[in-house]
Formats: sequence, structure tokens, C-alpha cells
Amino acid sequence: MITTLDKENFSAETEKGLKLIEFYADWCGFCTRQEPILEELDKIWIGRVNTDENREIARIYKINSLPSFVLLKDGEEVEKFSGLHSKFDIMNIISRHLVN
Repeated sequence: MITTLDKENFSAETEKGLKLIEFYADWCGFCTRQEPILEELDKIWIGRVNTDENREIARIYKINSLPSFVLLKDGEEVEKFSGLHSKFDIMNIISRHLVN
């Protein structure tokens, strides 16, 4: 499930549970290639933040490259990574935080 995030809903959507946030921009070629991969992860909650429209959220998480990902657990950052990733890479990163 992919949810669009902005300043209005970011806190409420990410405060509980394990949440994967993708920071992207419409003009980013790697972001465009990443999107169908994320859609394959339909059992995982994924939030997408358009950095052009939500610069403040991107600044808070110190996003310097796109796509970038932040994994939050109960609202706290537990992992951060960037670049184009396969479905299996993303699943492996998430699985490390499921038992903790």
C-alpha cells in the first residue's frame, strides 16, 4: 500500500508501526524506475514524499539524493538508504527491523 505523505498527514501516518518512507521527485529518473518496484511490495506500508512539494520534511530527514528511503519504527528513524533498490533489497532491510 502506497500512501502520499505531506506536512498535513506525515506525523499521524508515521507515528506507530514500521513505516518505509520514499523521498522522490517527479523529474527524477531513478525515482520513476523505483515506483513499479515499490508497487510490487503491496503488503508493506510505504509512504511517498514529493521533495519538491515538501521541502521541510526532506530537510528534517537530511535528504540529499533521490530516491532516498527512511525506515521509521514508531516514528523514530531506524535506517536510511538511498538509490535504486530491488524488491528483495528493500525486503531484506525491512526484515532486519521486524523482530526488534
